[in-house]
Amino acid sequence: MNGLPYVPQPIPYQGSKRQLAPRILPHFPKDASRIVEPFAGSAAITIAAASRGLAAKFWINDAHTPLMDLWREIIENPDAISLAYARLWNAQLGDEREFFDIVRSRFNQSHRPADFLYLLARCVKAAIRYNSNGEFNNTPDNRRKGARPAEMRQRIEHASSLLQGRTKITAWDYKKVLDKCTENDLVYMDPPYQGVCGNRDQRYLPKIEYNGFCVELEKLNERNIHYVISYDGRTGNKEYGQPMPDSLKLTRIELRAGRSTQATLLGRSDVTYESLYLSPNLSQAEILDRETQMSLW
Repeated sequence: MNGLPYVPQPIPYQGSKRQLAPRILPHFPKDASRIVEPFAGSAAITIAAASRGLAAKFWINDAHTPLMDLWREIIENPDAISLAYARLWNAQLGDEREFFDIVRSRFNQSHRPADFLYLLARCVKAAIRYNSNGEFNNTPDNRRKGARPAEMRQRIEHASSLLQGRTKITAWDYKKVLDKCTENDLVYMDPPYQGVCGNRDQRYLPKIEYNGFCVELEKLNERNIHYVISYDGRTGNKEYGQPMPDSLKLTRIELRAGRSTQATLLGRSDVTYESLYLSPNLSQAEILDRETQMSLW
């Protein structure tokens, strides 16, 4: 995998598909004019696709408004958000634990993007967690101070250079996004309630009902929309999530995600696999051929 392009990740939070991106992107069609992520989160797939020149335009969406407000600042105002993060990072020095609590309390009142970026850089597993009152309640990882300002600026500026001027940013319900997609789009979906992390994202999004999601996929089939889904998975013999129904006529591919961290801690060597589903219209002829694929990486 030598020669991979640098892929910046300003928001490397739990559940990101950053590591799997090189295995996911080869299954995208060659002629998509826009890549759409209705459940963008850290936008790992969008950033990786942009770094490889796989589309001219992008649309990132997530139902979590503060997250998309942060993405808007990263993409459209990289200097301002970098400076604001640097001020917070420097202000914490010598009083990191107490300062985190101050910023967390302020974020819960104002939802300032810079405060959110600082919290994600410092909190345990960079995981977005809220309590029943809708307040961000994750705790700091006291072993680290978060990415240094110079490193964070590099990530932000690179991400902005890839996406600025050609990315739509919304905080809509995913159904509204799917309704606006066209045959020229490639829709990549990583619904936050499935996958090999179990209930990993019942942190900040309402539960998305399985049957309702399948109905939306059937609508995409009827409209001839190309889509790729990361959904269920397994670790060893333990399966996570409900597989997509056969009626949708999807192609299912298992991607090796590596050894399970939890299994390693227990002295086992279980390997984690995540499922990738391709829409019926993503025929082999439309998928990047292997020679082109290798040249990308």
